[in-house]
Amino acid sequence: MSAPEHIVILGGGISGLSSAFHLSRSFPESRITLIEKEDRLGGWIRSERVTVRTPAASSSILLEAGPRTLRPVDKSVLELVHLLGLTPQLVTTPKSSPAAKSRFLHVPELSGGRGLVPLPSSLWSLLSPWSKSLPLARILLPAVLTEPFWSANRSLSTEVEEDAQDESVDSFFTRRLGHDFARVFGSALVHGIYAADSRNLSVRSAFPSLWDAETRGNGSVLLGMFRSAPVKPEEVYEVGDLVEQMKTTSVFSFKEGIEALPRALERYLATSVNVRLLKGTAVTGLRMTDTDHVEVTLDGSTEPRINATHVVSTLPLPILHDILSSNSGSLRLPHLTTNPNTTVTVVNIVFAAPSDSIYPAGFGYLVPRRADADNTTDDVDTDVLPIIGTVFDSCSLSAQDDPATFTKITVMIKGDHPLPSSPTLTSTSTPAVPELILQILSSLSTHLARELPDPVFWRAHVNKNCIPTYTPGHRKRMQEITTKAQEAWNSRLVVVGSGMGGVSVGDCVRAGRGVVDEWTQAWQL
Repeated sequence: MSAPEHIVILGGGISGLSSAFHLSRSFPESRITLIEKEDRLGGWIRSERVTVRTPAASSSILLEAGPRTLRPVDKSVLELVHLLGLTPQLVTTPKSSPAAKSRFLHVPELSGGRGLVPLPSSLWSLLSPWSKSLPLARILLPAVLTEPFWSANRSLSTEVEEDAQDESVDSFFTRRLGHDFARVFGSALVHGIYAADSRNLSVRSAFPSLWDAETRGNGSVLLGMFRSAPVKPEEVYEVGDLVEQMKTTSVFSFKEGIEALPRALERYLATSVNVRLLKGTAVTGLRMTDTDHVEVTLDGSTEPRINATHVVSTLPLPILHDILSSNSGSLRLPHLTTNPNTTVTVVNIVFAAPSDSIYPAGFGYLVPRRADADNTTDDVDTDVLPIIGTVFDSCSLSAQDDPATFTKITVMIKGDHPLPSSPTLTSTSTPAVPELILQILSSLSTHLARELPDPVFWRAHVNKNCIPTYTPGHRKRMQEITTKAQEAWNSRLVVVGSGMGGVSVGDCVRAGRGVVDEWTQAWQL
């Protein structure tokens, strides 16, 4: 089969940009059109450099409204770094640094209501009675040491039966490691990645390696981790010597932030002769034509509609559902509105003080589900500001900012919180410290067990419905979406992106790259 004539990509976030990049390189004879509703590309990835001034000092500081670090294990991302020539812009955090070694939890019942408890990072911190990690070690050690001796407590029968099984992350950890481990460690982990309630998140979709380890261990997760997983064919990535360079790196970013990646992708695509970028253009409909093509209806473009031979949707699934709603039932896809999405308010705060006066050396901290929430649907305290995590930015990626006596911190709050009418709140536009910032400072003082000075700069972004929560059964539902898209749309519609599988930047880049692999194998190109 020949290469597709005209590929239309819906959505200009990192999944869409990755799809366009790899498709344009693999199918240079194909026309590719990427359509994005907003006037900018990059989706939730947004980096901004600001100048912060006080009477005593001035500094250029980088702020992130979305993802802020990348992992060196994501070879799909390293490949883009290499191919786009971004290596000179890399900023890395060594594995030996405090930001890599020291992470914390705020667990009020373990710290007297104030302060942070460090996560165990060594055998000494686990076993020593003088370790500051002792409160968490008392939960972690018994759970880990006894888990291999617990009998298997889920079916480990045939592959077909197992494929239909799933449960929440909280249920999984409770089954194998106990209630306290599930509430403290499991819920904190889910807050940090998905900003969701671990009682609602599918373990098979969010952490498939844990489920697979339990299967290999005949019921024991810990034993399964020590048994080799089935060897899979290793994918080939064009990474140059980046894997070697990254051996001592914990996480990385770029001098101008994570948005350097989508900006570089946009520059590449803008100069590609077979690619067209349509920004500020909304897709309002998709339908199959009599000639077996896909008609894409647009709003905001000089063209009311364009015809495509193939379509890649990287849109949030509920938006795709609305676009397909005008079609007959046979062309609609199932399950697009099944999963809920979490809104996260991200607040950057800058203090005119050295970092050691604001927070301990480390990456940051997470806040687990509150102890009295077992019989409620809320996993955060609704009586106070629901902070789920905080990043100590000046400790983890200080090379992004000018050297000065400023300290940067980023706070993640679950939900949409009241802000002035402008979607972005800044200290430069509001003379008085707003109520939201005052509430955050009060909560931070409790979490950090210290009084904080007034900030000299702040910026808040409400990321509406930015992270999908994969509820149990997600894996099977996504298989049904993929099958229905192939059958109903004659393999001319592919659905990828964070709504389908994986919310990290690496997951989204890999999903975009995977479209090429899927089509190449299917058509034997």
